[in-house]
Amino acid sequence: MTTHPFQIGSIPVGHGQLFLIGGPCVIESEHHARTLAAAIQRITSDLGIPYIFKASYDKANRTSIHSFRGPGLVEGARILRQIAQDTGLPVLTDVHTPEDCPRISDALDDAEFVLQIPAFLCRQTDLLIAAAQTGRAINIKKGQFVAPPDMKHAVQKVRDSGNERVSLCERGASFGYNNLVVDMRALPIMRGFAPVVFDGTHSVQTPSSAGGVSGGQPEFIPVLARAAVAAGIDGLFLEVHDNPAQAKSDGANALHLHHLKALLEQLLAIHAAVQPK
Repeated sequence: MTTHPFQIGSIPVGHGQLFLIGGPCVIESEHHARTLAAAIQRITSDLGIPYIFKASYDKANRTSIHSFRGPGLVEGARILRQIAQDTGLPVLTDVHTPEDCPRISDALDDAEFVLQIPAFLCRQTDLLIAAAQTGRAINIKKGQFVAPPDMKHAVQKVRDSGNERVSLCERGASFGYNNLVVDMRALPIMRGFAPVVFDGTHSVQTPSSAGGVSGGQPEFIPVLARAAVAAGIDGLFLEVHDNPAQAKSDGANALHLHHLKALLEQLLAIHAAVQPK
């Protein structure tokens, strides 16, 4: 199956080596982002897993207007660029408007980073084109309302805009109210168009179920992550927090930092077992 492999800095995407995208949902503070980046980098370095730090400068799709959104583009870009420079890690952040794509790209300058298209915006043509035209790698989250085969159109919009560095991210499909379900068939289907990342944390989210905020079932993160790796994926996306109960965004579905190493060890063993001999 063709996965259209590419590189993000030194990280191979779609070449058969499992990689991790991980970090807090949103930049809560520079100190917190730095602390988590360093802690996760130590774990992934010990295990030999290529690692991309993720955190958003703005969460523009919060359930409530009163929810914390982040430090904004200017300050968020400064923090992300500094983390990239100090750690040598690529970084990933969400973009929500076409206008923000060149702005964040210019602000991050020579840092290696990924622009992520949120699930709710995966069909927004102008956003996909603007992201593609920055020349940066693009990770498109599959909308909760989109059939897996239809994600080929989002991929093609990016490629037709001159950018071949595009991956897809599975994060569950809407099923009834306040619930998401992962169809593991989506992973090999979408992997026919582009490298595929599995979001093990948003897939256990229960959207808008906690009175103005989303809930979650983090106890199922390991179950779904193990199944996804066994089904065949290129990368894993995990929102990781050192104190999920106090997280300013999506803490209810975040993986506690203390559980990360043991989970990654399991996933590496599964990945090795299912690789073609």
